[in-house]
Amino acid sequence: MRIAICDDEEKFRVQEKNLVDRLSGSLDVVVDAFDDGRDLLKRFDSNPYDLVFLDIEMPTMDGITLAKEIRKRGQQVQIVFLTGHVEYAIEGYEVNALRYLTKPVNEEKLKEVLRHVMDQNVQGKQLILREDGEDLVLNVSDIYYMEAQNQYVMIYASDGEHLIRANIGDFEEQLKNDGFYRIHRGYLVSLAKVKKLLKGEVSLEYHKNAVTLPVSRSNVKPLKEALYAFVEKAAF
Repeated sequence: MRIAICDDEEKFRVQEKNLVDRLSGSLDVVVDAFDDGRDLLKRFDSNPYDLVFLDIEMPTMDGITLAKEIRKRGQQVQIVFLTGHVEYAIEGYEVNALRYLTKPVNEEKLKEVLRHVMDQNVQGKQLILREDGEDLVLNVSDIYYMEAQNQYVMIYASDGEHLIRANIGDFEEQLKNDGFYRIHRGYLVSLAKVKKLLKGEVSLEYHKNAVTLPVSRSNVKPLKEALYAFVEKAAF
């Protein structure tokens, strides 16, 4: 996830970036800080952000104007205003602002924002696949695990099984930042669906049935670390 912070006051800008960096920890998050909205817009044009924190009172370009320019570039980006003045809230509705945070930013409030945006990113992501000559749209959050079957991949999802002509390695790369882990050369699992980590196996529940999948010896320790990191992310 890409996050931008724009605040002309260095004290608050540094504090806000350090706080986001610390809360995101080992997660796949890039945080850029700007003191001028024009610089943020230039960067946004080349590589858009998922979440932006904007100080409202800035001399060159105020946060409301900056938010309107960002909205012209994308409707999906989440906008959070940093301010001590609640009266700006009405203007914020024009740009569909997610929230207002008062300065200095409260850690718990910031944690809530990050958790919400990360959850939205994963829940909203979809895969467009080809199954039996037709396009299939599958929510990533609905996938339990994938199994390699020669030149095909069987996807076990909430709505049933889907056999797709594909390489499981391609899915591993595509979903590596969405809570999926390659536990074995033949299996890719959603960490959110794992119920138990056993000796050399993982257990999950699929359509009310217990499913046990093998974990290759070399992946046992990395899988534990990935699970802990995932749980930590879900907790905050």
